[in-house]
Amino acid sequence: MRRPVLLSLLAATAAATLAFAMPSRAAEDAVVIPAPAMDAAPATGIQTAVVAGGCFWGVQGVFQHTAGVVNAVSGYAGGTKATADYQTVSGGRTGHAESVEIKYDPKKISYGKILQIYFSVVHDPTQLNRQGPDTGTQYRSAIFTTSDEQKKVAEAYIAQLDSAKVFKRPIVTKVGALEAFYPAEAYHQDYLTLHPNQPYIAYNDLPKVENLKKLFADNYIEKPTLVSASKATN
Repeated sequence: MRRPVLLSLLAATAAATLAFAMPSRAAEDAVVIPAPAMDAAPATGIQTAVVAGGCFWGVQGVFQHTAGVVNAVSGYAGGTKATADYQTVSGGRTGHAESVEIKYDPKKISYGKILQIYFSVVHDPTQLNRQGPDTGTQYRSAIFTTSDEQKKVAEAYIAQLDSAKVFKRPIVTKVGALEAFYPAEAYHQDYLTLHPNQPYIAYNDLPKVENLKKLFADNYIEKPTLVSASKATN
């Protein structure tokens, strides 16, 4: 199932929205997992993490409610600039994955903690080229690393989780170097906050934020850190 391309631009009727967006089941249950045995070394200055795990609305929404995240932007990674637009990416042949660029303060949250949240509440890392109701390589599970250290931490954590068998199936998340990140169209930004009653969001993504609050209470913030607010202060 693919979300309507102009869903957020048009005030679609409830019936139309349901026909396109409602899946046969709700968001995956969160999984309690151990923290990574290996984490990135302490650092100063704002750091960047880029992850993909299905529809970027929910991924962005979770990290916007995560303490220490100073900005989380929905976008595309894995393909070229020429094909980094929603309609083209939705065809599933661009190499892009719907991704989120996370800018974070390493003094408040570590790279390892971001990955723990990502694997635990953001998505199901055992689903290949799909996530919940959405199918296609653009919805794949992927970590785009910005340094050799991030690559080592991510690969070690996947091996740790697989070894511990915390999931019923092997993790299929791909780890690879980030070539470039392209922000998505403005109407995709802050989507979860702006459209909490949209059926897709209510059914698939708001439960992820609730799981963050339950499982990572120390890392949860009630007021989301929005892209719109970040632009207003720059």
